[in-house]
Amino acid sequence: MILNYLDNSATTRVSEKAALKAAEMMTKNFGNPSSVYSLGLDAEREVKKARESVAKRLGCREKEILFTSCGTEANNLALFGAAEALKKAGKKIITTSIEHPSVLNAAKELEKRGFEVVFLPVYGDGKIKLDDFKKELDESVILVSIMLVNNETGAVQPVKEAASLTKRLCKNALFHCDMVQGFGKTGDTVKDLGVDLLSVSGHKIHAPKGVGALYVKNGVKINNILFGGGQEKGMRSGTENVPAIAAFGVAAEELPNEKEALERTAKLSDFVKNSLSEIEGIVFNSPDDALPYIVNFSLPKVPSEVMIHFLEEYGIFVSGGSACSKGKRSHALSAQNLSPEIIDSAIRVSFSHDTTEQQAAAFAECVKSGAKILRRKK
Repeated sequence: MILNYLDNSATTRVSEKAALKAAEMMTKNFGNPSSVYSLGLDAEREVKKARESVAKRLGCREKEILFTSCGTEANNLALFGAAEALKKAGKKIITTSIEHPSVLNAAKELEKRGFEVVFLPVYGDGKIKLDDFKKELDESVILVSIMLVNNETGAVQPVKEAASLTKRLCKNALFHCDMVQGFGKTGDTVKDLGVDLLSVSGHKIHAPKGVGALYVKNGVKINNILFGGGQEKGMRSGTENVPAIAAFGVAAEELPNEKEALERTAKLSDFVKNSLSEIEGIVFNSPDDALPYIVNFSLPKVPSEVMIHFLEEYGIFVSGGSACSKGKRSHALSAQNLSPEIIDSAIRVSFSHDTTEQQAAAFAECVKSGAKILRRKK
């Protein structure tokens, strides 16, 4: 059976070059980058090279990149680090109701610690309204955290506009963006977005799991949340995961031109949506202007899990939503005020830059076949 993996928002296949680099750093250049002898210095150079590669993709300076263990840690460092650093200036934090759990749950914990947290609503298109956002801006705001691309629907939030408003109306506030699903896809740089803090993850761009990064704008001060040997300029203690970091750098270098890849993926997305539109009663949960790498749809009366396993029998792998919320009803789709029937039948297909037309066509045909078969069984 040929593997047709279409769950790239959950994780991606590690590229051959990235895997080889990780293996090299585990078996040959395996030194501790804090060691002063040649093996350690070689490892340190690999970390530096990877930092430069990630920084180049984000359009920032090497010194503005901190490596972490994942996107979740990067988000936690941003939220807790910023909130603790700025708590004397105010206690208000603004985020959205559809953030990744690593932001939502961090924000809820900060709420327990005495911070005022505003969770902005989204509407039928899965996006916030800037008018709602602007109403919440005042001098007590110290932190805003808004994701660029939603991991379940692909909805793109107005981060650039929100960051601009924040800078204009809140003199003490920092702006954080979770760009895990947008990195290497939208083509945005930190300068384009106008943010102070930004999180990315390696395993979403064909690097291994276990590595992420946080962009911290030069001059921005946040508190560290880990204590130890003072690695990553004292902001992320713990021996660096050199194999994963080096592989992350290779994967960042391998990313295709974002504009060209986006145009190609948009054609795949349009093809899939047009093909699936032939199914009676199908509902598309992703907005029309979503990032084309993600298509979320529902087939009422066909539970997500049933369709997922049907597709799996044909070697096709998709999900019912976020891999980080397994077994839970989607908070992102709930925030769009979709009915339980729609939410419980939702399917998310997510492409990579190496997804082929043949894979997309096979998926669409299998879903159409599955809809007929599974509805008959009801």
